[in-house]
Amino acid sequence: MIRGVLFDMDGVLADSEEYISRAAIRMFREHGIKAGPEDFIPFVGTGENSYIGGVAKKYGLTADIEKIKARTYEIYCEIIKGNLRPLPGAVEFVKEVLRRGLKTAVATSADAVKMTANLREIGMPASIFHATVNGLEVEKRKPSPDIYLKACEKTGLKPEECLVVEDAVSGIRAAKAAGCRCLALETSFHRSLLSEADWICKDLSEVPEQALKW
Repeated sequence: MIRGVLFDMDGVLADSEEYISRAAIRMFREHGIKAGPEDFIPFVGTGENSYIGGVAKKYGLTADIEKIKARTYEIYCEIIKGNLRPLPGAVEFVKEVLRRGLKTAVATSADAVKMTANLREIGMPASIFHATVNGLEVEKRKPSPDIYLKACEKTGLKPEECLVVEDAVSGIRAAKAAGCRCLALETSFHRSLLSEADWICKDLSEVPEQALKW
């Protein structure tokens, strides 16, 4: 029986991919590197160490990952102000989940600074959820199940009692490896790549009722 819903953040509650790639591109240009949006695609949903570090490795940049991440976040927090919006149905669906008495958590591979900034900007601060887990709280990020297992621990629920809402292939695999059921959204990847999920829908405005009744 479902008792909780665990939300990925990017691509589920908000679409920050454009802004984090723009911020990273600006950061790389400060180091004389002309990276493009396509360079980041293989690292979507895997956390900023991989997202930024993978592109840095591709172009041979050996700068300290923590320093280039910090600079990227500094740029990112500037450019999302007044621009980042919740994805369709996100606010309403979270409210509906809470109305049904289900526990909620945000479980993201992103670092804490990005998680906090995103949730604040879209009007869903961390305080409205029963728990949050960011990428800095686990040793292994998605597709490892660690983030979702940590979210279950924080909410006091068993994995088999939780629905995970994801948009990325790595996140779906993390959810299933944790033992959760998974609802995949077509906000970042084509439907054909999301077949490992239990349910698939366009976004949180079109969630099938059966995803919340089992």
